[in-house]
Amino acid sequence: MTRAAFAAYRLAGVFGYPFIKPYVGWRVARGKEDKRRLKERYGIAGMIRPEPGPLVWIHAASVGESAAVAPLVRTIAADGLAVVMTTGTTTSAQFVEDRLADCVIHQYVPLDVRPAVRRFLDHWRPDLAIVAESEIWPVTIHELSARRIPQILVNARLSDRSYQRWKGRPRLAEALFENFAQVVAQSDIDAERFRLLGAPGVTLAGNLKADAEPLPADPASLAELDAAIGLRPRFAAISTHPGEEEIVAEVHERLKWRHEGLLTLVVPRHVERGAAIARMLAGKGLVVKRRSLGELPDQDTDVYLGDTMGELGVYLRLCEIAFIGKSITGQGGQNPIEAAMLSTGILTGRYVQNFRDSYQRLLRNGGARLVRDTDTLAAQLDGLLLDPMQRMAMAGAALRSVDEMRGALERTLAALDPFLHPLRLSVSLERRGRVVAGR
Repeated sequence: MTRAAFAAYRLAGVFGYPFIKPYVGWRVARGKEDKRRLKERYGIAGMIRPEPGPLVWIHAASVGESAAVAPLVRTIAADGLAVVMTTGTTTSAQFVEDRLADCVIHQYVPLDVRPAVRRFLDHWRPDLAIVAESEIWPVTIHELSARRIPQILVNARLSDRSYQRWKGRPRLAEALFENFAQVVAQSDIDAERFRLLGAPGVTLAGNLKADAEPLPADPASLAELDAAIGLRPRFAAISTHPGEEEIVAEVHERLKWRHEGLLTLVVPRHVERGAAIARMLAGKGLVVKRRSLGELPDQDTDVYLGDTMGELGVYLRLCEIAFIGKSITGQGGQNPIEAAMLSTGILTGRYVQNFRDSYQRLLRNGGARLVRDTDTLAAQLDGLLLDPMQRMAMAGAALRSVDEMRGALERTLAALDPFLHPLRLSVSLERRGRVVAGR
């Protein structure tokens, strides 16, 4: 049954390969692919492999995963190991360019079809593959295994939905997860799930996001926005999903009469929804300014729409309190650590199962509070806007929670050491050989 499933998957890839190009073209039209570098998605390298010496392949799907593994990437590169880092989105590619270009070679991850994966592996010949969080690609996993390249899952997590899906296919799950030489899990629950699904070596390290650097913010942009807002009371709703902007709009309408000059910052998870959100807010009679249009809030602005990429660090630094979305109308939640790291008190809906461990700690310490709906969100915000001491206490508790979660990087490096040590030794011997030859 398992072999049949893999055969069907590979066969679908073979027959579907001619149709991949139109699909990728559709993604280009939607701004989800870099037209200049499409060949990398087919495994055709855009750069030369560094020679000689070992090379580590690190994959992080999107911006969040890339930020989480950035300190790990720098540590590995600092040991003299060549690193090729792949990502799957244009925004994560930009993140790598901005933050890691001095220590890695960036490529887009090849599509999970045999021709593309084989081209990629034939060119880069990695000695070790490290994958962040929950990227499970059957063809890639089996091609790496066939070449006896150790593959490790770091900052690993399995959502409730993913776990139930794999649990319903136990033989298929075991056939995939048994290929990982090591799984370094975020939480006890994640570790147990990977063990039950057949991963042979599982360790617990915690969440690498807590060891990442705080989100950056352009000082000029921050100063300009802060000056435009002035002393107005404000709160942010970040990473919002459909339905949550309507809730936030209702909350703003209720509270603006109690808090003169109230400004609400709305930062949708998907910025391409900016125009639709602006129309919805204007339809409710709210005055909206959009960041993507270069507009600044004035005294008449009700909602400032942060529909730009890469500026979440700016928006969070402007507010002491933030509601984090995908938690009331959405399912799973969004990462709260970035906000907590900037001393931001957090309000969240109940549906945060994808970040259960982080939220449990924040709630226990008082750095976050649960809301159920429009009424409870309005009530919590009303109290916090009235009481600066409450806001200060929440901010301090949020930051303390992050401090308690630190240490995942050190534990992850310890788990990786048996795999990295031989590669570091190889680099050391190769350097020594060059020195001797040069005498």
